Amino acid sequence: MTMRVASLCRYPIKSHGRERIEQVTLSAGKTMPLDRMWAVTHEATKFDTASPAWASCRNFMRGAGTPGLAAISATLIEETRTVTLSHPDLDDITFRPDDAVDVVRFLAWVAPLCSDDRAGPRDIVSAPEQGMTDSQFPSVSIMNVASHDAVAKHMQTPFDIERWRGNIWLEGLPAWAEMDWIGRDLRIGDAILRIRERIQRCSLTNANPTTGVRDTDTLGALNTHFGHQDFGINAEVVTSGPLTTGAPAELI
Repeated sequence: MTMRVASLCRYPIKSHGRERIEQVTLSAGKTMPLDRMWAVTHEATKFDTASPAWASCRNFMRGAGTPGLAAISATLIEETRTVTLSHPDLDDITFRPDDAVDVVRFLAWVAPLCSDDRAGPRDIVSAPEQGMTDSQFPSVSIMNVASHDAVAKHMQTPFDIERWRGNIWLEGLPAWAEMDWIGRDLRIGDAILRIRERIQRCSLTNANPTTGVRDTDTLGALNTHFGHQDFGINAEVVTSGPLTTGAPAELI
């Protein structure tokens, strides 16, 4: 089977909703457009709103500490930068993350998903030059469907690929083949991405993306059966180009 794009996904607000998309145009040196465009600060955040720039994940609300966030899905209207969030335990909310009044509504909406014994959400911020991915460089994450299936087989239970929160899902390659691509270039459609690093996973993957409840030991499965805690790879876009679901991919 020819290697190709199985699906594409972005996360407009970091850790607060996933959105399947059919096409996107990647730009050299940038994250996937509008991926992790916004992030939710908490009471202990050190983020300079006067000079906004990329900051590490510990400065933001995350599903690793607040598993209920894992069950949020998102729909983004790019023209108006309006986001609709859905969660099985809450009514939908539609708002603009750049609007201070709307942010107050969002904070009230998300509060029931947050624990009283952890730092709570305070605001929504963004950095003009880079999305708030977990890597310090502007990255696009790439996942392998066969690697996911290998983990599910050892866990002896099916589970959703959404646990891994990847941007580009590939099919048509052997399980874990992507782990040997560090330093290689990957052409997908007309875009070229340089593979930079493996992604070490956190406890967010233990949370069910449908219910927001921790119901598996994904990290234990990785460590016990595969000898590492990695899933997926981060890449840097070096040549711009459009991507669509079904686009062919090849190492070059």
